[in-house]
Amino acid sequence: MKTLFRGGTVVSGKGTKKADVLVDGEKIVQVSRTITPQAETRVIDITGKLLLPGFIDAHTHFDLDVAGTTTADDFASGSLAALHGGTTTIIDYACPNKGESLRHGLELWHEKADGKCVCDYSFHMTIDDWNADIEREIDDMYAAGISSFKMYMTYPAMMIGDEAMYRVLKKLKEKGGICGVHCENSGVIDALVAEKKAAGENSVACHPQTRPDQLEAEAVGRLLRIAQTVDIPVIIVHMTNAAALKEVEAARKRGQKVYVETCPQYLVLDDSVYYQPDFREAAKFVCSPPIRKAADQKALWAGLRRGEIQTISTDHCSFTPEQKELGRDDFTKIPGGVPGVETRAELIYTYGVTTRKISLATMCKTLAENPAKLYGMYPRKGVIAKGSDADLVIYDPTADHELHASDMVGKAGYIPYEGFAIRGGIQQVWLRGNLVVDHGNLLSGPIGKYIPRGKNML
Repeated sequence: MKTLFRGGTVVSGKGTKKADVLVDGEKIVQVSRTITPQAETRVIDITGKLLLPGFIDAHTHFDLDVAGTTTADDFASGSLAALHGGTTTIIDYACPNKGESLRHGLELWHEKADGKCVCDYSFHMTIDDWNADIEREIDDMYAAGISSFKMYMTYPAMMIGDEAMYRVLKKLKEKGGICGVHCENSGVIDALVAEKKAAGENSVACHPQTRPDQLEAEAVGRLLRIAQTVDIPVIIVHMTNAAALKEVEAARKRGQKVYVETCPQYLVLDDSVYYQPDFREAAKFVCSPPIRKAADQKALWAGLRRGEIQTISTDHCSFTPEQKELGRDDFTKIPGGVPGVETRAELIYTYGVTTRKISLATMCKTLAENPAKLYGMYPRKGVIAKGSDADLVIYDPTADHELHASDMVGKAGYIPYEGFAIRGGIQQVWLRGNLVVDHGNLLSGPIGKYIPRGKNML
């Protein structure tokens, strides 16, 4: 059956326009000012509504073993939360342990996700070790549709040294690949943690104090100098602050190509969340890098507005308050991560678009179009155009509401944005022509497809 979305405002990275959209099966077949419905065409009247391409969250961690526990959301609950929030495609991080092959990591993540996802999905491949065997496996990853990778400059179980990072980037340059990097100075963080513990300090506030913004900025600058030596573009994932953004600005002035991702928690929260007297409340916000100051929020919004930041993902890595209790006696053992895949779009619309910090076009670029291009899924994903997958979000600008954990489908049991006022709301979500969310009601089974990806087009 064909479906005609009639009378709405279609949003793209270029702006908005009044247009009808015709879907046949899983694909968009026509976008025109006016489309006359034929016999047996289902007509969806979306007058007064915004029609956006299904959102892409290119930074999630579902079913991840970390810090002696496992994330609250697996691929079943995490993908449900994604759809509920208008995200129709996620890219999760396959994370083989040190000493394991990339092939093993990919097989394990397929086991975790295949047949469980209700939204479409793909994987980045984490590289936490480097040797001749792993180097040979890079070709296998491309054959499997994995065209993006990740490295860590912190966390002993995952981090990779500067020499290995250089060698990885050299190999990825040969393949035309792209790599995201978690940038923090691990050595100095360790020293600051040791000082806190020696002084007998153990509050949640020690978390941001031992991972200050300048250590993120230093690692960003160091990564960019290594990338300059290799002459390869890189992605700075979950950027949090103005100092780090200045390092990117300097690299771009040198002629480097750098892509930047940020997250909602860094755009709408500030570091006061860590100074609450109640451990359990403060621990809910522990993530790395930490949430920064209000001035950093302002710098990030300005970076988005000017096109200096290309994507907004979530780094969704959910733990329950009970799991966060693992760090009550040692702040370094608080599982790091916050839930976000379910609330991202409504937060960005409310606190970005309606406050005129960014435009609707920028929202569309950063949540859909740019990640589709950067991670090799465009134009199948990220755009409302003839031939694209019929992944669609109908947003009602008049459906104001508040965010409450009790309304969420994710398994964390809380959200960092409890009670936040939201302008408008997601009315319907369509995945490849299937109505999967209708006024908050989830209608989909595990119909998500693995999406093999090509090279960066951004």
